Amino acid sequence: MPNLKSNYTTQRTTMASENTPNGVPPSAEGMNGASTNGSSTNGTSQPPQSVADLPPAALDLAAKLFDLAREGNTTTLQQYISAGVPKNLTNSTGDTLLMLTSYHGHAETVKMLLDAGADPNALNGRGQSPIAGAVFKGYEDVVKVLYDANADVLVGQPNAVDCARMFKRDRLLELFGVERGEGTEVRVDEQA
Repeated sequence: MPNLKSNYTTQRTTMASENTPNGVPPSAEGMNGASTNGSSTNGTSQPPQSVADLPPAALDLAAKLFDLAREGNTTTLQQYISAGVPKNLTNSTGDTLLMLTSYHGHAETVKMLLDAGADPNALNGRGQSPIAGAVFKGYEDVVKVLYDANADVLVGQPNAVDCARMFKRDRLLELFGVERGEGTEVRVDEQA
């Protein structure tokens, strides 16, 4: 088995298009089980049907990508996204790269993922949205970036408005245009 850490260190300093005909870094090519010679690493010409069919290098790369999102490593993560890594890649619990970077408070990385087309309303396996996670953690800068990108404050359970009410985040309720209440939405801008 190749030394993946050493292989990654070498690859991250080289532009994707320099190494492969399709412009995807060699470490990202294994994400679908394909090798550069057109054959599959699982012995068939079919893409993997389950996680068990994925080559170890693909699983290691996915773990690295989720770590980059948690760390807010915008530059490196952007290189992978530009090279073709799915912008809505999810882990085993349904957390997208955007959910992880939002939950860990990295506004710059959140903006990069949104600019790349990540879905601000994708729910994880527990029905939580990135904006609700950022509200819960109290990352107002992240909430603002998501809100400005049209994240739906009423999607998920609990949703962003409910979280803001639960944790008494009045500035966020004001941003969302709702008043503080007991679980009943009252739009500030509506006429009675």
